[in-house]
This record gives sequence, C-alpha cells and structure tokens, in this order.
Amino acid sequence: MGRMSLPRVVIVGAGFGGLEAARALANAPVEVIVVDQQNHHCFQPLLYEVATAALSPAEIAWPIRALLRRQKNALVMLARVDAIDTAGRIVNTDSVTLPYDFLVLATGATHSYFGHDAWEPFAPGLKRIEDATKIRARILMAFERAELTEDAAMRSRLLTFVVIGGGPTGVEMAGAIAEVARETLRSDFRRIDPRQSRIILLEAAGRLLASFPESLARYAERTLRAMGVEVMTSNLVTACDGQGVTTDSQRIEASTLIWAAGVISSPAADWLGVAHDRVGRILVNPDLTVDGLKDVFAIGDLAALTERGRPVPGVAPAAKQMGRYVGRRIAAVVRGDTSGAPFVYRHFGELATIGRRSAIVNLPYLRLTGPIGWLFWSVAHIYFLIGARNRAIVAFSWLWSYLTFQRGARLISS
Repeated sequence: MGRMSLPRVVIVGAGFGGLEAARALANAPVEVIVVDQQNHHCFQPLLYEVATAALSPAEIAWPIRALLRRQKNALVMLARVDAIDTAGRIVNTDSVTLPYDFLVLATGATHSYFGHDAWEPFAPGLKRIEDATKIRARILMAFERAELTEDAAMRSRLLTFVVIGGGPTGVEMAGAIAEVARETLRSDFRRIDPRQSRIILLEAAGRLLASFPESLARYAERTLRAMGVEVMTSNLVTACDGQGVTTDSQRIEASTLIWAAGVISSPAADWLGVAHDRVGRILVNPDLTVDGLKDVFAIGDLAALTERGRPVPGVAPAAKQMGRYVGRRIAAVVRGDTSGAPFVYRHFGELATIGRRSAIVNLPYLRLTGPIGWLFWSVAHIYFLIGARNRAIVAFSWLWSYLTFQRGARLISS
C-alpha cells in the first residue's frame, strides 16, 4: 500500500477510545486508518442485557463503517494485528501491512483467569457479542434441559447458576439472572418451577463492589439477597469444570458458570516489547505516549496511568476521554504545536444496576440508590448509546420489560 502525502494515523481498535480518537481527527490534515478484527463497535456496559435476553445484539452494536462513513479522512480495515515494527513504523496484520506516522493502540482487554485458562470453556466471560449470545444460550438451555430430565440431582444442578466475581458486571449479571428465573420464566414451564433456581454470586474478597463506597456495596448485597441471590463473599475459586465450581471452602454443583472476576489487556505490550503492569497494561507517560516511542499512544484498558496516586480506571468514560485527548494532541502536533498539556482524567462517577427496580449511583457529590438510582442509570446508558434509533429501541425495550416482566430476546442461537 503506497503512502499518501498526509501523515498517517493508524488506530488499532474501534472501541470507545479508538472511535473517539478517530473522530477527534476528523478535521485534521491526516489520513486515519482504523483497524479492528470485528466489523462492529459494541456498547460493552449493556452486554449483560444481551446475555440475559433483555436486548438483542443489534441494539447495542453498530457497524464501524457506518459510524465513520461521513468522516472523509477515515478508512476502516477489517484485519487482525499480528505484530508491530516500531523501528520501521509498520503495523503488520493478517492481510495488509500498514506504515504509520502516528500509532494509537486501543485494543482493550479480555477475561483473565489468573493463570487458569483451562477454566474458560466452563466459565465464559463477557466482553464481546459472541460471549453474550453464548451465555444467553447456556442460561436458556439450562431451563430447557431441566424441563426434560427425570433425575432430581441433575435438575438441581441445571437450575443452579453461579456468577464468579462481585464487581459491577457480576452484580448486574446475578440480578438479571434472578429476574429471568423469578419473573420472566415463572409461567413458561410445566414440569419445573424456575423460581426454585439457585443464583449464587461468588466473591473472593470480603465484600462486593470494591471500587464503590462500603455503604453502597452493602445496599447492593441486601438488594441481591432480597431478590433471592445467594451472595457468598470470602470464597476464592480454586477450580471450575463441567459439573460446577470449587472454592476454598465448598463445592457447588452447577451447570452454568459465568466469569466476571478479572480482566487482562491485549498482547499489545508484547508487540511493542515495552514495560507493562501485572495485567498487561502498557505503562504510559502523562501524555499517553509509550515510553521511548513518542509517536505511539496507548489508551483505554490498555493504558496504565496513575493520577494523584490513583490509577485511572478501565471504564468507558476514561477510554473516551483518552481517545479525544490523543486525537487532539496528534492534530496539534501535525500543525506544529508540541506544547500540549498532559492528560487529565475527569471522574464522573460509578454506576451499577441491581435488577429492574434498583441501582447504585456514586457521583462525586451525589449518591443514589433504589428506583431513583435505576432511573438515573437507565437515562445515563440510553444517553451514551449511539444513534436515536438505538436509544428509542432500548428505552422501549426497558419500559416494556419493566411493565410486563418479559424479555423479548429469548432466542437460543449459539
């Protein structure tokens, strides 16, 4: 591929950070190439809604080409990055070779099993659309198989669901599965009563939601227990298999395990051969450049950055802020201005929903719980969805689910 006269910015990854970086370069005198191995951008905070049949994949994902079609200086490539030659300034993919003047790495993170990757087939994580549809199929098939079996022990195992990890994703998944069992499916079967299902949330630490204030974490635990979720803290998982999960204190027979306990960054640090932290995040400078590589930036879940003694969290708002900052910084450098200020993260707060009636909201100057918290959570997530059509569809789906207790995407498709 021949080089153009304009400086080329290669952005690897079309998540929150990568898209924001591309958009920030819309009016800059550069050529932007966005590379991703998926053809769509996924709104990850709502993946658990797909996994529990409340939303369909198309309602939280959009084609990358459609998102950037009006940006004349942007080119989208469906390819998988295999290696990066920083000396030659080349990105090697499985189909094309891309020289670059500036490189933005926004490759995100995936599930971490803390050295036990053999657990993944038994306890899938939730990072992609494919993960969500696989988990949805496992949950729904468990009820279908329980309806068929004559074996009481097998039925009990099929109707036991274990969520591993007590962070926001784990809390949201456990609450949503409880609603599916207690409300959505309560009248759909004749030989089983879905309301008798066991939904268990395992957490190795002494409490849920470590990043939230303790009072909100206690509220979340009380709410989950009121929904029928068995919350088991101080339970470290030591084994997962096709029959259930073992912790340091007990064995739980279960057919459906869901992993929400940890993440690890993409192998981008290995591509560059640079320093990284224990979960693979690249150690970046205050301007988000990689040390020793002034034209290479790492953002989002891939970047390890500390501000005022606290790490910048791996959440969507942080990734978007980083992407916007890097795009603007590159545009300024191309125009000859190299005097930019360092990146400063603005923390807007944390949110987690607990079923259809409750959520916890932790803002810098405000804390909300219960239905008011849930309303705030809903409005915030609808606001950040892409496109008026998707906002309207998701808002209607949530309203319908709230009024009828039904979930409209109960399809077993994988």
